[in-house]
Amino acid sequence: MSRMFSIWVDADSCPVKVRNLIIKAAGKHHIPIFFVANKKIPLTVPPNYDKQLITTIQTSLEPDSADNYIVAHINPDDMTITRDIPLAARLVEKKILVLNDRGTLFTPENINEFLSLRNFNYELSLAGLKPQSTATYTMKDFNLFSNCFDRELHKKLKQYQTLSGN
Repeated sequence: MSRMFSIWVDADSCPVKVRNLIIKAAGKHHIPIFFVANKKIPLTVPPNYDKQLITTIQTSLEPDSADNYIVAHINPDDMTITRDIPLAARLVEKKILVLNDRGTLFTPENINEFLSLRNFNYELSLAGLKPQSTATYTMKDFNLFSNCFDRELHKKLKQYQTLSGN
């Protein structure tokens, strides 16, 4: 990990509060951020912020185009924020740090369970049955994300500093 790692955000469904927190934390530590979506994503960038740290990438409207872009361009030392379970599974397989916007860290040990639950709920919806909804994003969700993100970000920073001799 000689170069500074980057933070990749699957921005299609990422809550504004989460995007703002990521921007603030990344700016404080001078970490590049990539917001990838298949539509224009509005960002609130604080004054005096190094705007060169933020890259927004708008992909085509094809299904999974943002996911495919992230998988194709991410580096092994980077971290990702996504609520997309199939994307998380692809990234975990590549040994990339992945967390969702509700404070869940996806790992090789838990990703298959999340994928199975997601697929089960998808099958229920295809059968006309309504799966359990997680549409409401609460302050508790945000706090769980904030704590998980802070913990994982500081682990990454510590690894970077150790390997770069800073």
